[in-house]
Amino acid sequence: MRIDRYISSNRIIDLGSKDLKSAYAELIDTCDTLLPTPRKRKKVLKELIERERSLTSYLGEGVALPHARVDMKRPYALAIGRCPAGLNFEDKDSYGDIRFVFLLLANEKAKNYLSFLAALARAFQDSSIMDQLWMAREKSEFKNAVRKAFAGTDDRPARRRTKFNKLLTDEAAKIAKAADCSTILIFTDVFPPSLAPKMNFPGFKVVLAGQDVSEDDRSHQRADATLAVRALSRSRLSQLRAAILLGLTREIFGFQDRVCCIGGIPDSGQLDTVLVVDVDEEFESVIGQGEEMLPPDVSAEALERITAIATDLATSGREGLAIGAMFILGDHVEVSKRSKQLVLNPFHGYGEEDRSILNPFMDETIKELALIDGAFILQGNGVVESAGCLIQAKADEIVLPGGLGTRHAAAAAITHVTDSLALVVSSSGQVTYFRKGQMFTLFEKSEGRAL
Repeated sequence: MRIDRYISSNRIIDLGSKDLKSAYAELIDTCDTLLPTPRKRKKVLKELIERERSLTSYLGEGVALPHARVDMKRPYALAIGRCPAGLNFEDKDSYGDIRFVFLLLANEKAKNYLSFLAALARAFQDSSIMDQLWMAREKSEFKNAVRKAFAGTDDRPARRRTKFNKLLTDEAAKIAKAADCSTILIFTDVFPPSLAPKMNFPGFKVVLAGQDVSEDDRSHQRADATLAVRALSRSRLSQLRAAILLGLTREIFGFQDRVCCIGGIPDSGQLDTVLVVDVDEEFESVIGQGEEMLPPDVSAEALERITAIATDLATSGREGLAIGAMFILGDHVEVSKRSKQLVLNPFHGYGEEDRSILNPFMDETIKELALIDGAFILQGNGVVESAGCLIQAKADEIVLPGGLGTRHAAAAAITHVTDSLALVVSSSGQVTYFRKGQMFTLFEKSEGRAL
């Protein structure tokens, strides 16, 4: 059953109303060609409100589905409204969760009315459909998302994925409760916030992590916090480590947290993994707690960006070539004293804004200059001081595992004698994090499928 056949662009609106009755009236007014007289529209509105008092139209997942049979020429018509702030209705709290209203009008003689209604309700259980609706920002994006989302909604494999995802998230909630987890971490590159996490995981702090996640998702009551991990690898463990590390620097996670992580293969639309992690066991021995976790002059944003660049280099290399690189972040004055330029500094003479890794235009410059031997030295705020540097620090008491090269030895030494941190990219596709002379493997290209 093709629901999109009955969707018209001029009947997709952003609602200005704050209460349910007025919202319904707005939607009915978009159907003025089907209901040409004020009397007909008023009659439909009255019927909808009376039904609402006896049986709510709210389905969950932020969707309300009011419906009515009317005298019109078309078999069906849909009027769709978006309401980011929710609605009020006779002091009932549940209506505050409504973000989308789908008003279905059906001809009085329509034979498959209940089947159509059921197909529409099932569509809202499909994560791929809800993903598109929630992620749309502008009105034009929302209209396109509605049209695209409801094309071919009778897809059986999608229904099976929806059923399986619901089963896995239900089990994840049980596991998190039994394990006494404080937090649910959802990787949105696999599972965008299609179902309201707070609805699925009551009593837990919910965090969304992914390349495209934004603060808007939190404002839409999708989560308690968001982590824009801009270069997630396809490895389960690497995704987890990067997300939790950045979450610690932003104080989204605490060292005493036990986190239940949910994910799967990127872009698959299907969850397949539940993993419980004790943050302190995974990180504390390496990076310490509190003020020791980050050097005092290093910002979380700078660490996030350099982690993204390092992971991207490890994954893709440069122009098809595997390359190694080292980035030293923080305490740049002392780090510079213990280094020597191997080449002319390519950043000399440029303003700080032009040298900041927070500037997205810097990504390609950094990747290109990574082909040069030597380390990048950065201020804690992400401003690059120099590239192509030989690190001359020594720390004889540091012992590293066998098989590691001079970059790793230099990174361990410089973070031991200065208040800095370092990220080393190996030509094998590994990213290693160094702090206070201690190392932690953040990413290995050879690790298994994504979380």
